[in-house]
Amino acid sequence: VYIYLSYLDGNSIKNKIVKVKLSRDYRNVESIKNILEDIPGASIHDGGRIRFGPDGFLYVCTGDASQPELSQDIDSLAGKILRLDEEGNPHPDNPFNNYVYSYGHRNPQGLDWHPDDGYLLANEHGPIGHDEINLILEGGNYGWPESVGYTDDPRFISPLYETGLSTIAPSGSSFIDGRRLGLKNYVYAISCLRGARLFIFDPNDNSVYSLFENKYGRLRDVKYLGDGKIVVSTSNRDGRGSPRSGDDKIIEISFD
Repeated sequence: VYIYLSYLDGNSIKNKIVKVKLSRDYRNVESIKNILEDIPGASIHDGGRIRFGPDGFLYVCTGDASQPELSQDIDSLAGKILRLDEEGNPHPDNPFNNYVYSYGHRNPQGLDWHPDDGYLLANEHGPIGHDEINLILEGGNYGWPESVGYTDDPRFISPLYETGLSTIAPSGSSFIDGRRLGLKNYVYAISCLRGARLFIFDPNDNSVYSLFENKYGRLRDVKYLGDGKIVVSTSNRDGRGSPRSGDDKIIEISFD
């Protein structure tokens, strides 16, 4: 099990990735190994989503740690999507000969790969509104803090979609089979915190939809299980939500 966690280094908040080996019955921890430390952290804009890609490498979302200028610094681990192997070594083909895969991010919180076409989408929080869905390209610069939302600046990659002045606070995401929703092929589903819904982005025509608005409260993550089923996790006890009976929960939902 791979975990992104925050820790104190003196008076500074930092983040690290640890590799945890579990016993065969999953009930005990046999070993814990730090594989990447000293990722800048803060009480906000802290990133944290990690996911193995189809290439077998680990992709890591990091926030700008409330220091926006770090997002444009390719030597900093903040405000980036990182790519490393399962032992914590940078991918040998990373564009800047370090851990950085893409940069210019403010606070990316979700990512997933299209099951058929293989491209990578990621979503991130904007400053006030302007939450983004981006097509992530190796070495791509996504503009923060010099650019917010859609841009014509050739230095930066414009998002596929952004929310304008509305805030949904996008969190974990997963491609799901949109045919179960009456749509074509796979769509990109995003769990939303402030938006308290499952936000659906259809990459076939860039249209958007909402499901379960305010039904479960703040949603932290979503994962497609196949066969028309997903699981979502709620986040109503994080200090920003209104806890409901039994919160927090992991909920399985079927689209049959």
